[in-house]
Amino acid sequence: MRICPLSLLALLIVLCVACTSTIQKEVADNDYKIPVYAWLGGPGELTDSQLKEQFNDLKKKGIDVLMYNGGQDPDVYRRVGKIAKEVGLGFHTWIPTMVQKPREELKTEWYAINGNGESAYDKPAYVPYYQFLCPSRPGVQNFLAGMYARIAQLDEVDAIHLDYIRFPDVILARGLWEKYGLVMDKEYPGYDYCYCDVCTSGFQQQTGIDIKSVEDPSQVPEWKQYRYDLITNVVGILSDTVHSHGKEINGAVFPGPSIAKKIVRQEWDKWSLDTYFPMNYNDFYLEDTKWIGEVTNEAVQALNGSKPVISGLFICPNPERKDQESDPENHGLLPEELTDAIKESMKNGAAGICLFTPDRMTEAHWQVFEKAIYTEY
Repeated sequence: MRICPLSLLALLIVLCVACTSTIQKEVADNDYKIPVYAWLGGPGELTDSQLKEQFNDLKKKGIDVLMYNGGQDPDVYRRVGKIAKEVGLGFHTWIPTMVQKPREELKTEWYAINGNGESAYDKPAYVPYYQFLCPSRPGVQNFLAGMYARIAQLDEVDAIHLDYIRFPDVILARGLWEKYGLVMDKEYPGYDYCYCDVCTSGFQQQTGIDIKSVEDPSQVPEWKQYRYDLITNVVGILSDTVHSHGKEINGAVFPGPSIAKKIVRQEWDKWSLDTYFPMNYNDFYLEDTKWIGEVTNEAVQALNGSKPVISGLFICPNPERKDQESDPENHGLLPEELTDAIKESMKNGAAGICLFTPDRMTEAHWQVFEKAIYTEY
């Protein structure tokens, strides 16, 4: 059989083009990496060398930035941040906002009051640590601004990361109802905050409505908006404070913001943050990974693409036992779901992902993760 020279030339050209395309793709794949953040707590009893070993390991596995929770002591963040910088990690301090343990500088009357007149100080909703402060109190605002300012002024800190910047859940995510033995088909007074004199009088002065005389406050849209605005105002104060120290500020928020508004009074698309971290924990809402893409898209659209959205992913720590676990906080993404969760996030406009938490990642998770973060979706 004889081969035409022109046919041979055409074949060689096709092979060269295919080879070149493959090489270009491999180079592109090697150059491309999804930005990865991770919520992490510590340092506990870890020594400097142990912290450095831990951070080096996370860096090698693909983590770029730590969202680090180490309490409120600036010295802790100075020490840990220095080590994070030495291994090439970004360092954001992850410090809860409205949830605060009682202490001498926090007055008991600064804690939020529910619709039954009970204080989060001594009768918190759901769990003991749900001791939420009232956002309308100037003393609370000053306390928070001072706390974050002391951390933001550290050279080792790149950004402040807010959490629990909200009211208590007036309606729990559907996946948590059974855990707490509740059916939260509507807003109930025991979980509805804040009805302190400062909040209710401020609302009446603004609208003319005495919310305490209303039979069903959940049917008053102005009352909802008033409380959205209270949280938005606190964020504005903290944003100005942190920015004045030349640092960025971001926050962990509930999905949406449609879900966030409904269940924790977060109208976060109106906030003045630099980056947003919606906690897209699908299992808490009895949803699959496709839902992660849907709420990511909503977040990106709500911000009009003006600020980055980092998709928070909740990891299952014991995949082989997930079906036997009754506590949804031991659920989360299985290794075989992780790629889809990342794909749905990135395809729908996320600027990166954030793991809750790397400590929950199994070896199987890391194997899938290693390939997924170097894929351009």
